[in-house]
Amino acid sequence: MCTNSLSMVMTFNRSHLIRQVDLFTLKLFLSAAEEQQIGRAAIRENIAASTATKRIQDFEEIAGIQLLERTPKGVVATAAGEVVLRYIRKLFADLDDMRGEIAAFSEGLRGEVFVASARSIFVPFLSRELGAFIQDFPQVDLVIRELENTSIVQTVANGDADIGVFAVAPGLDLSGVHTSPYRTDRLVAVVPEKNKLAARSSISFLDLISEDLIVVTAMHAAFSNAARRLQREYKPKYTVRSTGAAISLSQAGLGVTVQPECEVSLAALDGVIAVPITDSWAQRILQIATSRERNLGPAASALMKQLTSQPVGQEEDHKLEP
Repeated sequence: MCTNSLSMVMTFNRSHLIRQVDLFTLKLFLSAAEEQQIGRAAIRENIAASTATKRIQDFEEIAGIQLLERTPKGVVATAAGEVVLRYIRKLFADLDDMRGEIAAFSEGLRGEVFVASARSIFVPFLSRELGAFIQDFPQVDLVIRELENTSIVQTVANGDADIGVFAVAPGLDLSGVHTSPYRTDRLVAVVPEKNKLAARSSISFLDLISEDLIVVTAMHAAFSNAARRLQREYKPKYTVRSTGAAISLSQAGLGVTVQPECEVSLAALDGVIAVPITDSWAQRILQIATSRERNLGPAASALMKQLTSQPVGQEEDHKLEP
């Protein structure tokens, strides 16, 4: 066989390729490119070196172009060979995914799913649903990462989490992810009973900005943006890391805090009143992020199906009376 690509007169024939090239030949070609020697590839795939050489030569003839450049030291993929290698790797990755999905029918669903979200979403929503998921699929390992809202989407886009659940916010870059609706929630003001605002049926952020604000770190950006729109100065009195700490300080009479309604409805509210906030940005829209660059595996797909099975807006068990 002539190894000069200009001398090959055959052209690529899809039907010919499907009929005459088997998966083992593709695996052998991949090994040869990775080992950079056909002899080492033959050892790796447990066949004779002469047989390996003949298979790769036949593959090149069917492709109609030189795929490996022969050198005194071994072989190197040509530009055309690199294209073929990219598709071979994808083919074997897809075959692995297929094997995993088929195995789920006979062996039970297995795998590892990385989930990223914020505490204010884990506590009222995700924790119960993840628990129910594990009851249905006990052989799946869940890896849970608690992150700030601004980090969740990027973590999914980078491939460090399969599924991320986040609150929609201005400035979030969603270009690297697909999004699906999850739940809705709203922010409420937690006001000491002796504060004049406690008698109100609803309040706006303009009412709150002159109060001693107790702010959880993750909410700084939202409050700063709201104050900027009102052309008012934003200077929180206290900054804490957790909802529990913020509510405790409010119960001690040190000021007013703003929290997701679902969190407040689960907390002990002695000494404070939860008052709905009327500003449009106080409506929290929760969404699920998955990567645009890779498909979910069987276990992650099953979890995604469960998380999206409840229609948005059916969280009545978390609602406070207006």
